[in-house]
Amino acid sequence: MITRRQLAMGTLGALALGALGALGAFDGLTSHGGRAQAQTFSVLELEAKGPLDDIVMGSPTAPVTIIEYASMTCPHCAHFATETFPKLKEKYIDTGKVKYIMREYPLDRLAAAAFMLARCAGPDKYYPMIETLFAEQRKWAVKEPLQVLLTIARQAGFTEESFQACLRDKDLLDKIQQVRDRGQQKFKVEATPTFYINGERFSGALTMEELDKAITPLLPKAGAGSEDAPKADAPAATDAPKEAPKEAPKTDGAGKP
Repeated sequence: MITRRQLAMGTLGALALGALGALGAFDGLTSHGGRAQAQTFSVLELEAKGPLDDIVMGSPTAPVTIIEYASMTCPHCAHFATETFPKLKEKYIDTGKVKYIMREYPLDRLAAAAFMLARCAGPDKYYPMIETLFAEQRKWAVKEPLQVLLTIARQAGFTEESFQACLRDKDLLDKIQQVRDRGQQKFKVEATPTFYINGERFSGALTMEELDKAITPLLPKAGAGSEDAPKADAPAATDAPKEAPKEAPKTDGAGKP
C-alpha cells in the first residue's frame, strides 16, 4: 500500500526532476580522473562575475586562486572532496595561501538538483552542504534519490516545503546551467573535476602531491626582501670586563694636584 507521504514524495520527484529536464543535453560531458594538456586562461576573466555569485572559501587576498568545476554525481569529484580537499584546506586555504571557489558543472539532472539545494542553503551553508553531499553521494545518487536528499537537506535547516520550493526554482536552475555552459564554452571545461590554479587548467582529480607542485611556485618566497638582505655587522662580543672610568685627579682649587 502506498502511503500519502510516499505518494507526495513520488509526485515531488516527478515535478522536481521533471522540471530539471530543461537543463539541456549532457552529451560529451563526462567525469574522469585522467589528465589533459595544460592550458592557461586569464585570471581576471576566470574571476569575472558570472550568472551566479562565486562563494569564496579562504582569504580574498590569498596569492593563489583555485577554481574547481565539479559535478555532484561525479565519483572522481567525490573522491577529491573526501580524500584530498581536507588536506588542501588545512595546508593552504586555512593558512591564507589559497582561496578556493567551487563552480557548478552538473553532468545530469540529479547533480543539478543537488547543486540547487546547496545554493538554496545560503552562502554560509553552501560548502558544508557540498561536503555532506559528496560524502553521502552513494546514498543519494540512486534511482530514487528524493527521500535521501530531503533527509540531508533537513540537516541544513530545510523543511519539506522549502525543499520542494528550491527544486522547483526555474530561475536558479537556469543560472546553474549558464555557469556550466560558460565553463564549457569559455574556459574549455570538458570533464569533471577541472581545476584552474591561477589560471592554469588541470583536468582530473589532482592528488595532494600534484597540488603541492602546482601551488608552491606561486607562493611568495619566505623572507623575500629581508632574510636575503645583507645584515649590518654587530659589535664584537667579548667576555672581558669593561674598564671602569678613571677618577679625575683632585686639585687644591688652584688647579694644582
